[in-house]
Amino acid sequence: MRLEKDLRLILAPNPSPMTFKGTNTYLLGTGEVAVIDPGPALPEHLEAILGALDEGECISTILVTHSHKDHSGLARDLARATGAPILAAGPSDWGRRAIMQELARTGEIGGGEGVDPDFAPDSLVREGATVVGRWGRIDVLETPGHMANHLSFAWNGALFSGDLIMGWSTSLVSPPDGDMTAFMDSVCRLAARDDRIYYPGHGDPVTRPQDRAQELLAHRRNRETQIRAALSELATSDATTLARRIYDDIAPELIPAAARNVLAHLIDMLEKTEVEALDPPHPGMRFRIART
Repeated sequence: MRLEKDLRLILAPNPSPMTFKGTNTYLLGTGEVAVIDPGPALPEHLEAILGALDEGECISTILVTHSHKDHSGLARDLARATGAPILAAGPSDWGRRAIMQELARTGEIGGGEGVDPDFAPDSLVREGATVVGRWGRIDVLETPGHMANHLSFAWNGALFSGDLIMGWSTSLVSPPDGDMTAFMDSVCRLAARDDRIYYPGHGDPVTRPQDRAQELLAHRRNRETQIRAALSELATSDATTLARRIYDDIAPELIPAAARNVLAHLIDMLEKTEVEALDPPHPGMRFRIART
């Protein structure tokens, strides 16, 4: 699908409750092409990407927003097929804040849903870097939250927002890879920019990007208010119990993902000394409202 001049979309055949219709793989430029998020390691998707090239075209750069398998899984196979280097912020454990490093060190907090443990970029691109080619200029922004190594890419007034901001759903934020404090900071940052459109990792383009960013911020702040109210009523609780109480409009099979989002909120509130943890870190750890 051609989205605009010099921008094509190939939808990966991996629909699910967490990926919507599938992962969006973007091709920028003509002649010399940059790929953003090669997608899952499916032979048919590799064939579709290569088959989308016009005669004489080549892929010279592969950019990865973050290393969940549905975004980065095909990167190495595509690199082998084209000779193009893989550019990303770092491996899957790169960029975690100190509290998330500690949670990851104990190995008891759970998480790790869909993470690509073997992901290794050929070149590192970080905040302020630019990637220049026949497609023009791509500016690199560090936007952690959904994952610590999450990047967004700005190009011609558009922003490739990965899984940070999407129109069809909010993002999963699952510690220690996901970080609610960083997520809110990143969304606030994008809300203050003047991008004309977001091209997300899943779903349709976001045509009112600043409004969507503000909606997500309001949604997360409301969730925190709900968590605080429920925890006050229950005295003590764990993330799953709170998720069942708060997320009363989702299918039961989505409660585990909702519980990870609640846990991310609780860890953020713990850092802000709004709640106290009653157990060592693990998925079922209990919390209570902090005593003054």
